[in-house]
Amino acid sequence: MNTKKIGDKGEDFAKKILESKGYEILERNYRFKRSEIDIITLHHNVLIFVEVKALHSFNHGYPEERVNQTKINKLMEAAENYIYAINWQKDIRFDVLSINLNEPDEYLHIEDAFY
Repeated sequence: MNTKKIGDKGEDFAKKILESKGYEILERNYRFKRSEIDIITLHHNVLIFVEVKALHSFNHGYPEERVNQTKINKLMEAAENYIYAINWQKDIRFDVLSINLNEPDEYLHIEDAFY
């Protein structure tokens, strides 16, 4: 399975997980320049930018470990553009959702993963 298909499958699982927790999905794959935010959601009046990382197993490390400073900077750049575009004036948060594709119930939702 190629990287794009793995990512799409992970985002589909992430969407289901977030919706089951009462999150309202606003956007998927929001793009700004060379940056992308996997999922933008609203929960308890907080705008949340979610980076989804998925692997077929956690045998060779955890997906969330792949969110490096370069990725964080790109996410923040895209989030800043989105916030400006919709004139958001309330709280925001950055989450990481790490998913094992072979065991979709095996996931880690890291709230406030970075600032």
